[in-house]
Amino acid sequence: MAKTSNQKAKILYLMELFLEQTDEEHPLPRKRLQEKLSDIGIYAERKSIYNDIETLKNFGLDIAYRKEHPEGYYLARREFELPELKLLVDAVQSSRFITQKKSDSLIRKIEKLTSRYEARQLQRQVVVADRIKTMNESIYYNVDKLHAAISMDEQIAFRYFEWTVSKELRLKRGGENYHVSPWALTWDNENYYLIGYDMDAQIIKHFRVDKMLHIELSGSRRAGREEFARFDLAQYTKRTFGMFGGREETVRIRFHNRFVGVVIDRFGKDVSMRPDGEDHFTARVQVAVSEQFFGWITGLGRDAQILSPVSVVDEYERLIRDLGNMYRENRSCNLGRPL
Repeated sequence: MAKTSNQKAKILYLMELFLEQTDEEHPLPRKRLQEKLSDIGIYAERKSIYNDIETLKNFGLDIAYRKEHPEGYYLARREFELPELKLLVDAVQSSRFITQKKSDSLIRKIEKLTSRYEARQLQRQVVVADRIKTMNESIYYNVDKLHAAISMDEQIAFRYFEWTVSKELRLKRGGENYHVSPWALTWDNENYYLIGYDMDAQIIKHFRVDKMLHIELSGSRRAGREEFARFDLAQYTKRTFGMFGGREETVRIRFHNRFVGVVIDRFGKDVSMRPDGEDHFTARVQVAVSEQFFGWITGLGRDAQILSPVSVVDEYERLIRDLGNMYRENRSCNLGRPL
């Protein structure tokens, strides 16, 4: 049989076969390797297969031979072990700041780091399908731009948006640019935040990275160096950003319109919301009823009110009453005591 024009690439195709189609449970005997090369138009003699395998082993590929059934050659060790790839897939799929589209793209790339057989196990690892994920497809590149700006010591300009009751994106400041000196990126409550020095307000602020649009490096050197040197990032994130287990209930809550973004951030863009007058809306959400959930509601103040079911309203009233009694009792017990 005549040799084909792909002979020079034969060893590369052979390496690809080992990478994509073999593992310990799926070895390929020499004859099968020859057949697969033949399927793509490459003739390979038995001796040349053995020589190429030896060359690949010298190159660094850990190719082993399995004598028991099924017998054949396979790639015994890879850069990433299967448990490590499962961990990466879980991290990507469960990460809220990565959009579903980008998650799927990254997972497909991770699957290529192992054989097609083990890749099926990675697909079975994707179990967080209903997780609320960010809707800003550009966040993946936003993070990269922000790291570049910090590394290059440059200011940035960007637009910042919020959600309306009609679930539409609305630019803040009427669409005018924010001018910020970026100093740090932090991860809190499943979201990325930029900590930066607001050039207009002359103070350090934080910005949700998935709500930033059209980020551009200005070329100007960053400001606020002294302010950030005195800045305690750990304490700031604990103070500024902030549901545990409990019985699940569908709860109807009335909010002021200014909390639209808060509700969408918590429950996702598909949350059921209806206008309730000019300044309020009601949302029907499923929550784990617990003191942590009530604490979240309380943190929103008088502009958030649980409407139903009655059992949840009663439970919340009892908690507030008990807390009030606790503080009154403590106050009476502490009267006259030194601070």
